[in-house]
Order: sequence, then structure tokens, then C-alpha cells
Amino acid sequence: MSRRIVRLWWTVLAIVIIITIGTRYHKVTEPDHVCWDETHFGKMASWYINRTFFFDVHPPLGKMLIALSGYLSGYNGRFPFDKPGDKYNGTRYEGMRYFCTTMGALIVPLVFDTVHDFTQSIGAAVVAAAYIMFDVGMLTLNQYILLDPILLFFMVASVWGMVKVSINTSKGYSYTTKWWFFLFFTGTMLACTISVKFVGLFVVLLVGFHTAFEIWTILGDLQKPIMETLNQLLCRSLALIIWPICLYLMFFYIHLHILNHSGNGDGFYSSAFQSSLIGNSLHNASMPRYVAYGSIVSIKNHKTGGGYLHSHLHLYPKGSGPRQQQVTSYTHKDENNAWLVKPYDKEHLEKLSLVKNGDLIRLEHILTHRNLHSHNEPAPISKSHMQVTGYGENGIGDANDIWKVVIIGGNANDVVQTVTTKFMLVHYLQGCALGSSGKQLPKWGFEQQEITCNANIRDPNTKWNVEDNKNNNLTSENFSVYAPGFFARFIESHAVMLQGNSGLKPKEGETTSRPWQWPINLKGQFFSGNDYRIYLLGNPIVWWSNLIFLNFFVLLFVIRHIMLTRQKAKLNIMPPKITHGIHNIEHYETISSTESLLTNDKSTIGSHMEAAFWLYIGWAIHYLPFWAMGRVLYFHHYFPALVFNSMLSGVMFHHITGYLPRAQRYFVLVILLAVLVFSFKLFSPLAYGMEGPSSKSINSTMYGLKWLPTWEF
Repeated sequence: MSRRIVRLWWTVLAIVIIITIGTRYHKVTEPDHVCWDETHFGKMASWYINRTFFFDVHPPLGKMLIALSGYLSGYNGRFPFDKPGDKYNGTRYEGMRYFCTTMGALIVPLVFDTVHDFTQSIGAAVVAAAYIMFDVGMLTLNQYILLDPILLFFMVASVWGMVKVSINTSKGYSYTTKWWFFLFFTGTMLACTISVKFVGLFVVLLVGFHTAFEIWTILGDLQKPIMETLNQLLCRSLALIIWPICLYLMFFYIHLHILNHSGNGDGFYSSAFQSSLIGNSLHNASMPRYVAYGSIVSIKNHKTGGGYLHSHLHLYPKGSGPRQQQVTSYTHKDENNAWLVKPYDKEHLEKLSLVKNGDLIRLEHILTHRNLHSHNEPAPISKSHMQVTGYGENGIGDANDIWKVVIIGGNANDVVQTVTTKFMLVHYLQGCALGSSGKQLPKWGFEQQEITCNANIRDPNTKWNVEDNKNNNLTSENFSVYAPGFFARFIESHAVMLQGNSGLKPKEGETTSRPWQWPINLKGQFFSGNDYRIYLLGNPIVWWSNLIFLNFFVLLFVIRHIMLTRQKAKLNIMPPKITHGIHNIEHYETISSTESLLTNDKSTIGSHMEAAFWLYIGWAIHYLPFWAMGRVLYFHHYFPALVFNSMLSGVMFHHITGYLPRAQRYFVLVILLAVLVFSFKLFSPLAYGMEGPSSKSINSTMYGLKWLPTWEF
């Protein structure tokens, strides 16, 4: 680039940064109460500061960074973050908000430079940056203590690094210090993205596809030796696969090292995992090694994320089988998880006797004195299974209270051991196995997990282990030797997270949505209370024009492909003439003019369409998979795809206006930017806060802006 162009580039970038700072940091500390998911991620930051273990469905990096920003800015980790609307009342929450806002603000200059690298057009870069900068939805999502701005920053930084690597490779700068820097930078950003949320895998796929395409192109270049392809493959494997894996492992190591104290998320993890947590009942615990009759035990389902066998005084409601006492699976430690192990035919044995493989036993619930019971009645949710209840009075019941202990892989006289023995409880009369169906009970069951008697005794959810074991007649042993190592905890953490992610259900009153609603900006989501209202909704001008540019690209791409295919077919039918050993240039001028007409790029044919193609792939990868997801989905899940759509809009705007004379091109650019700024001003109260009556009232400052009936501000 010439010096004049370089100066102009820096000037425009500076203006973009100044406007970004002005829009992002305005009212960043308002409202001064908990908003939306700040209740989750603020609370998790507190747990990191207090080193208290918890369960979450997302990887740890984003939450660790929020906690670090809070710690460095004076937050002491004591605010409870109980529910949205709670006043901070002097709590030092500002540092966490400023950190998340900064991460969100950095997205804009990265988008600007990425699109400029793609197109070498400052106008295209300005449009793409403006689409991000003047979207009130992106502004709202970036101003709070959330994972989204952190995720979006690392995602955009990954794409920025990918483009820098591609440019340096195409210029012949491979293996230089600069090339290696951008290569490892990209790998680092990929690791960070997937370490914030698992949807970071989508940008990993995008970079992977782009890298494979580049290596394939290098392989097809006959002027380069095969070793060049192998060298590129080796270098990129090191920087984009091995290095990110190492970083990912390191983040989890730090996470598990920090959270070394017992917390309310312990119950989602195995008994062995819990034994590594300070303050847990299993940490350095001394308890009997074997289970005997007369022992008081807690029994944990052995599946990943399995809960404890639990009962309470409440009965099954009418229509859910006999109205006997509920038996459920509960993932938290509780006094209602305690059971007394008894022989099947008497209340107690006169001498100490251990529980062996094949023994018939009864389990009496300690607090209610009712026995674990099943009968030939359908379970409340899993109708193909049998109902499990608490039955009897003062430990006296009937033959349906008898269960056979079956040790997995055990021999005839094997004894049930605490923590390490996996076993089944098979009903003596019905032949079914006690299990956790994995289904959540309604409110009458306190949304705990359903326990059933499953006729399929090979179901993995019918396996259990004894966790707590109390018996004064047995000598105790220390259980610290059963604490798993890092890799075992790493693997279990992922199994629990993935299971929890797939099983997410909406909470009462939550606004959920489906993927088809997102691109059209059909409805938003409240972030704050009634007095000072924040409403997550996209700027309709940004979102709807994004769709226009997206569909225009698809149409243009199809037309271009058809015309190029027909032109090549024509050349095959009419072979070029040979003149002095040189092919007739007219044929090549024909196909070049066709491509130039469709790409509007005379210096690098197809470069704009290639850039738009990769941005379209980025949009598709970050949007289409949500159509196949069964978990609960929210409006904010679309914003990663929105970033790619906005960059695509910048490229397509440059492509379309490239046919116009320079003066008209600048005029159209100014008009578009003016419309974006004006629409941002109109809808900015959605992000900065609305007070007074709703948009339905003629006295409302937002009156007349409810363009769709589904908008609720």
C-alpha cells in the first residue's frame, strides 16, 4: 500500500476505535444490579476467588478470566449473585463489567482489519465494523458479566490470525518469524475459544477447513516440491492442533487446581472425584472399607453425573401410580440420602455380617423409616419401567421391599466395598433393576431425577456404588488413595459437562427461541427488571440488511458458478487455436472477462468471492448446527454467526458498489453509514436502559419503534 493509503487506513481505524470506545463504555456500570446471566457467571467468579468447586456446562477459561478481573479490581467474592435485580450495594462489580466490555470492544477493530485483509478495501472494512459497532444487540451482549463477549473476541481473533497466516503464506513469507507468530497466535486463540464454550469448536472447524484448503492448493502448485506440502502440514499441525491441545489441558489443570474445596456441585461427580476436594466428606475420609448389615450408607448412581438415591416425606401425586412416598435421584448431598442396610428376613443380625454378592437385602430410609420398594405399576414418567417408592411403617413392609445385590463382574463371595464396588439392586419379585431414568420429574418431584425399576438390567444407569458408609462396629480406613489423578478428573469433567449441556431445560419464565427466529430478529430477551429495562434485540436495519447481503451472495455465487461452468464447457467444445506455440488468448480473455464481471476485482480474479465464501462458511458453521440441537436455545446463540454475516455484508457491499463511479460509491457508503448511525440512535435505549412506560404507550420514548408485534420492550 502507498503511504497515503496507509495513513488513511490508520486514520479510519483510529476513528473506528474512538467510536467503539464511546458506544461500548457509555453507561457500562448501569444498572447497578444483577442482570440476566450475571447471576451465574458472577457467582462462579466468586467461587473461583473462594476456591469452591462447582458444576457448569461450559469449559473454565471465560469464568476464570472474569474471576481474575474481579479479583484484580478489588472484588472479594462475597456477593451472592442470588437473582437478577439484586442491588450490588457497593460491591466492586465494575471491574468484571469493564473487562467483558473491553473484550467485546476489541471485536470491532479486529473485524475492520480482517475484512480489509480480505478485500484491501477500507470501505468494506468500515461497513463491516459499522455493522458490529452500531448493532444494539451486540452492544447489550458486550456490556455485562457474561461469557459471550469473551467467546466472540477469541473467535474473531482466531479468524484474524487465520487470515494473517494466509496472507503471509501467499506472499512467500512461510517460516519467517512473523509467519510463525501468527500461526501460534491462531492456535492460541482457537484453544481459548473452545475453552470458553464448546461452541468454540465451530471456529476450530472453520480454521481447519481453510487450512486444509490452503495445503491442498500448495499441493496442486507444480512449481513447489512435495516437501513444501509436508512442511506446511507439519508446522500447522504443531501450531493449530498440538499447541491448542496443550493449552486446553493447561486451562483445565489450573481450573481443577484452583477449585480444590468442596462445593454444591460435588454431587454431579463420582465418589472418587469428590475425594480430591477439601471439605468433602470423602476427602481424607476414614470410613469402613466394607459394607455390613446395620451400616448407614448413601448410594450413588455410577453413571456420569449420576445422583444419590434419595427419598423424602412427599408422596407421588394422583395419576402417577400409587400415592406412596417418592424415591428420586438427587445430585446434592443431603440427609435424605441416608439408608440403613438390613437383612431381608429380619430387622438385624446378632453378629457382624458383611454384605456379599447375591445377598438379599432391604434398604430402610433413615428419616422416614420406609423401605425401598417397587411393584408392578408404571413409573410416573418412564411408563415402560416400574414405579419405585418408599413403603411401610417403622421399617416394616412386605416382600416387594426385597432386593438382590449383584456385584458387577463379582464372584460368589465377593464383599461390597465402599466407593470402589459397582453393583446392581435387582428386585426379588419383579426381576427389574433399580436405576435412574435420567428424566426430570415435574415440580411435584422438586425437579429431581426419576428413579425406576428397569426390566433391562443391562442398562448402564442401573449401576450404583456406596459413597458414605457408617458402622461403629467396623474399623475405618483412609480413602485418600482412591483420589483420581488429573487426566481421570479431566475426562470425567468433560463427560459431566457434555451430559449437562445436552440436558439443559428452560427455567420457569425464561424466554427461549428457535434457530429460525434468530436471523429475522423476531423477538428479543429481557436483561433487566421493570424500572430500568434492558432488552436484548438486534438493530433491525443491521439484521435485515445482513440477510439481504447474505442472500445476494448465495445468488451471485450460484450465477457465477453456472456461468464459469458454461464458459469452460464452451472452451472444451471449441478448442483454442495454436499460434507460434501460444494458445489463442481470446479464449482466456473471454473467461477472464466473465469472472471480472461477476467478481468486480481486476487485480485478483475471484478474491472477493473467495473471501465472501469463507465468511459464508463461517456463518453457516456457527448457525446451522443449532437446528439439530435438542437442548434449550436462546437468542444470544446467534451472535457468533451474526459477526460472520456482518463481515460478509462489508465484502458484498464493496463488491456491489464497485461497479459505480468513485463519487457515487462514496455517496452510497455515507448514506449507509448515516442510516446505521440513525437506527442505532433510535434503538440505543434498548441497550443503555429504558425508563417510564413501555413502547405501547404514546408517552414512551420508544413509542412507534415496536416494528414487530413480537418485540416486548
